Amino acid sequence: MRATRSRGAAIALTGVLAVSLSACAGTDSGASGPVDLTMALWSSNEGHLALLQEIGDAYVEEHGDEVASITFEPVTNPDYIAGLTTQIAGGDVPDLAWIPEASGPEFVDSGILHDVRETLENADGYDLDDILPAALAPWQDDNGGVYAYPFSNSPFALYVNDDLVAAAGQPDVESLVGTPDYTWQTVADIAAAVNSETGAAGLNVPTFNPTNWSAVTMLGNAWGAAPWSEDGTTCEFASPEMIEYLTWYQDQIDRGAIPAVSGNAAPAAFASGDVAFSVAQLSQSGSLDDSFEWSFLPLPAGPEGYHPIVGQAGVSVLERSENQDQAAGFLAYLTNPTNAELLAQFFPPPRESLLNVETLSQAAPKLSPEEIQSAIIDVVPDASVKPQHPVLSQFSDKVRAGLDPVWSGGDVETAVTGICEQISPTLKG
Repeated sequence: MRATRSRGAAIALTGVLAVSLSACAGTDSGASGPVDLTMALWSSNEGHLALLQEIGDAYVEEHGDEVASITFEPVTNPDYIAGLTTQIAGGDVPDLAWIPEASGPEFVDSGILHDVRETLENADGYDLDDILPAALAPWQDDNGGVYAYPFSNSPFALYVNDDLVAAAGQPDVESLVGTPDYTWQTVADIAAAVNSETGAAGLNVPTFNPTNWSAVTMLGNAWGAAPWSEDGTTCEFASPEMIEYLTWYQDQIDRGAIPAVSGNAAPAAFASGDVAFSVAQLSQSGSLDDSFEWSFLPLPAGPEGYHPIVGQAGVSVLERSENQDQAAGFLAYLTNPTNAELLAQFFPPPRESLLNVETLSQAAPKLSPEEIQSAIIDVVPDASVKPQHPVLSQFSDKVRAGLDPVWSGGDVETAVTGICEQISPTLKG
């Protein structure tokens, strides 16, 4: 469980919202009659919305005396958190919201989210203990409060274009899994060879751009590197481990194993067939067809061994909701074991009881049982959540600016030393 700052501490999210616990006090009116609930979410995917609405309608049918309707509202701002926080600051407060893991600690520590532990513990058949401790930890405080259900707990994996690798005369990558040769260095060597022989991209991290720098720095776990200390108070960008990792990454760009960074342009899509390797989550498999042979493998090892990583999203009740009790009741229903299994067709569940091939095949019907076992089931229980920090929005732009020279070939040690000089006062509070 993470340490947290004062629950009354002020917070600035994406430079838009500054709010304290007193300003976020709940306003549960206890009004008589059924209420209308809204849930904000980033996805406008028709399949996601249809399933959520199906579950919401079923809840209304069973609890019509408490809840008259449930509406799921995608936030249209391209920057979801900026859109959501602007909405909250403007007084248009949804009852529930989808919160990405990067913003989780900031929302928890600010008092924006409502503690739902008691509701979840008391819901019939809910089984809060079934949720993996590592998945729930980012959404808790030191007092045992639970501020979100981590409904999507998706591991990062290595997608391999087997056809491109073979065309470049390189070894079958899947056969390396479980051997000492299954390392980031081996993958980079193959990626460089593919780029040299075919002109295709070697190794892509499709969510990476200079603004979303954590998509690359998170891989430094395999080097023993972290951007800050576990308690969040000390900058670790200038550690020998991070310098070694970023120097390695820079070297791979120089040799063509990793494509050069081009502004905020997205890397080539793995689904195009012109990328040898892609570090991505389970959802990328939905965009793939049988136009080329591909594999889904666990992340390789680095100098410090294997370090699996998951990306998360939580669903929370907002503290300023006027319908806290009703919203918490729906959250318990939405995420109970039965509905968590339904949601698994899109979102890898955090429940230990659902980490099985049968359930996860719904989320990834294109993966083999062996791939599901090795790249999801075997890694999720011990995986680390992407790096988070309670005041990330206050220094993220400084990190982005500090890392720009790294992507363009500048001196790594100078760049990361400058980052620590810039962000250390903020980390220390």
